[in-house]
Amino acid sequence: MNTFTTKQIVATGIGAAVFIILSRFAAIPTGVPNTSIETSYAFLAFMAILFGPITAGLIGLIGHALKDAILYGSPWWSWVIVSGFVGFGIGLISSRINIEAGGLTTKSILLFNATQATVQAIGWILIAPVLDILIYAEPANKVFVQGAVAATSNILTVGVIGTLLLVAYANTRSKAGSLRKEV
Repeated sequence: MNTFTTKQIVATGIGAAVFIILSRFAAIPTGVPNTSIETSYAFLAFMAILFGPITAGLIGLIGHALKDAILYGSPWWSWVIVSGFVGFGIGLISSRINIEAGGLTTKSILLFNATQATVQAIGWILIAPVLDILIYAEPANKVFVQGAVAATSNILTVGVIGTLLLVAYANTRSKAGSLRKEV
């Protein structure tokens, strides 16, 4: 039975705090209302690979909900749910990438980027706009444009910054079997 470890609890709290800070201070407006280029999703994807789906899902949910509450007065639940979905979805491949073993391969980078692009496209182009319409009665043309812009910017941001974070982290890990006992 997998239990939620102290390490995962700490990672969730720190991860949510960093998500909030990045969303507040490292976001670039796109010109589309309430839609920014968010570096926080690169960090979320990085944490998803390090800690797995549950931790990353909680980082996305808690971080986005608190960010919205602080910046706008209340959470925008449709997008909060998608942030949790994105963290969870990317985290599902964490065991296949096994970054702690060191030596991030081209294959694992491709898997990471194919997964993050697919999960974000589903989340931002499909789930977020549909929930905006169902929960908030938002106009379809507005929310589908916002979703497409969010998906595109997040996929690119995670593709560049998220990949760089993974490569940098993998380079700090010893490759499995790389240490030899001196005789």
